Amino acid sequence: MDSFGAILDLGFLAALLRIATPLLFATMGELYAERSGVLNLGIEGTMLLGAMTGFTAAYFSGSLWLGVVVALATGALVGLLMALLTVVLGVSQHVSGIGTTLLASGLAFFFYRMIFGQPAIPPSVTAFQPVLFGQTALTYLALLSVPVTWWALHKTRWGLNLRTVGENPRAADTAGVSVWSMRIQALVISGALMGVGGAFLTLSQFNAFTFGVISGRGWVCIALVVFGQWMPWRCAGGVVLFAMIEALQLRLQAHNVLQIPYEVFLMLPFVMTILAMALVSRNAHAPAALLIPFRKEER
Repeated sequence: MDSFGAILDLGFLAALLRIATPLLFATMGELYAERSGVLNLGIEGTMLLGAMTGFTAAYFSGSLWLGVVVALATGALVGLLMALLTVVLGVSQHVSGIGTTLLASGLAFFFYRMIFGQPAIPPSVTAFQPVLFGQTALTYLALLSVPVTWWALHKTRWGLNLRTVGENPRAADTAGVSVWSMRIQALVISGALMGVGGAFLTLSQFNAFTFGVISGRGWVCIALVVFGQWMPWRCAGGVVLFAMIEALQLRLQAHNVLQIPYEVFLMLPFVMTILAMALVSRNAHAPAALLIPFRKEER
């Protein structure tokens, strides 16, 4: 009991919030895209490219906040590319998303090697410092993104239009709502949030860029949107649950309470995510127009 008491302390809560921060940014970003009817599978690459450009900008400028802005702009541009492919050209959202992830990941690796080469010791920056209760400003912005997303989607005319576009784009078009415009806006917002989520890892959590810095977090966020039934607060609950399991496995590894191989702990959060998805997805009701391209001339 004493061992488990040492695991579940205030440090555990702090670790949970740090783990949850990039997931909250990216999950809320994915939520905007999917509520508009577009599955953004470019999330993993967008986060990686945002992490790289944000780190590079902060490294050379000495300004962490400039790095965040650059990561946000990078993500928005990648979101704009997704919009061109999926909304304007009507390319398969699966193909566009995977292609975008491959392109963005390749660009991240290429530009990092071109700028920094292959140093024996990776360059680093001085990370964001805690501002309150051991957490950085980016963590509080991530927490704030949840009520802001809920308000934007459910309490504004813009959010109503976005949700209508995701459910019945033909009806939205008949009512005078530009389906293309709403989906493009959603994808730009989506990419911007994903870029900031990636930047958190290089500017706040690890203070350096590595090629494995995202480590599948983007794919997890897609699962968390389904787990949360496309509702901001439920999605945030899924993020907290995943972060709790991740923080717990890290503590269990450190304390070696159960005397089992560490590989079991590493896969624990992902196994739990799969199980949760299997249980929840049976009753999941995705936006009706998700994955369906819109052509105004088609009736």
